[in-house]
Amino acid sequence: MNKEVNGSGEYKPISMWGYFGYQILFALPIIGLIFVICYAIGAKNVNVKNFARSYFCAFIVFAIVIGIVVATVGVDSLINALK
Repeated sequence: MNKEVNGSGEYKPISMWGYFGYQILFALPIIGLIFVICYAIGAKNVNVKNFARSYFCAFIVFAIVIGIVVATVGVDSLINALK
């Protein structure tokens, strides 16, 4: 098994325009999430797979923060309504 490190194949580096294009693709509302999941699970290039996984982790952190904010505002509104 001869794996080429800097050529074509599973370890080929992603160019700057590649990262830019993937960020635009992943930023699409619903389709982007589908692509993130597909690339995180089944991309042949390790660098693309890791980038998709990092984008998915950032999405999860963002969703948790938004959930905490919504829960805090909801509890605060409920407390103010009961006064």
